[in-house]
Amino acid sequence: MKIVLIGYMGSGKSSVGNKLAEVLKIPFKDMDAEIEKNEGISISKIFSEKGEIYFRKVENRVLKKILTQSEAFVLATGGGTPCYGDSMDFILEQDDVVTVYLKTPLEVLTMRLFSEKENRPLLTHLKTEEDLNDFIRKHLFERGFYYNQSEMIIDVGSEKIVKTVEKILLKLF
Repeated sequence: MKIVLIGYMGSGKSSVGNKLAEVLKIPFKDMDAEIEKNEGISISKIFSEKGEIYFRKVENRVLKKILTQSEAFVLATGGGTPCYGDSMDFILEQDDVVTVYLKTPLEVLTMRLFSEKENRPLLTHLKTEEDLNDFIRKHLFERGFYYNQSEMIIDVGSEKIVKTVEKILLKLF
């Protein structure tokens, strides 16, 4: 089984994915790390030197490469991964893939992301929490169509990672 975690940046996909993979004793994969390995440069550099369109094309190609592997794993996607090109359709077409949307409240995302916005290429231009909140709200509205196609929707708040992993396991088995 391949478990693909979907959700907005800051929703905990990497943290939850790492713990979930550990519990299931299967490998953990992170889209950003896979893209950086594939391109030989950081995500920030890809955005600044080659732009978002280039990044999204690479992201789509790397996603398809990962999902066609035969082994079981947990994959933490980027926040925009399912929303561009044919990515979500491709994910849903795979027989051995379970999609999990980590649905996180706007306030929690704003709080988490404000302190780390300098490390997030899409957020560096936002100066206030209010600007960030408006930006996230708009994105959640636009991306909701894709996120909500997931087979599982897990409501996540400020709870501990193990609680979220527990919710996923209870729905999986």
